[in-house]
Amino acid sequence: QVQLVESGGGLVQAGGSLRLSCAASGRTFSTSAMAWFRQAPGQEREFVSLINWNTGTTYADSVKGRFTISRDNAKNTVYLQMNSLKSEDTAVYYCAARPAYGTRWPSAYEYWGPGTQVTVSS
Repeated sequence: QVQLVESGGGLVQAGGSLRLSCAASGRTFSTSAMAWFRQAPGQEREFVSLINWNTGTTYADSVKGRFTISRDNAKNTVYLQMNSLKSEDTAVYYCAARPAYGTRWPSAYEYWGPGTQVTVSS
């Protein structure tokens, strides 16, 4: 069993930065793919970024060049550094994990955090 808790969300002006963290419990963290998704009001949950156990990463086109995902297996934590934030980045951001190779499809992930709100004001 894996439990995930996100932190670091908040209100920021357009052009600003935030760093989200996701703390995980469970012995399988180091071999799990970790991902960030987001969901804006009235919209479906969408893929943001993922990092595999071998630190290979994938990004959605909408965040490529602005967001950076990383992981610290010693701390069982995955991070999402978000720079040059835009109003369209406003959403609840969720951390997810699966004990296999990463994928963009949210239905493939077994474990989810409760989410953290990110609001970007223009």
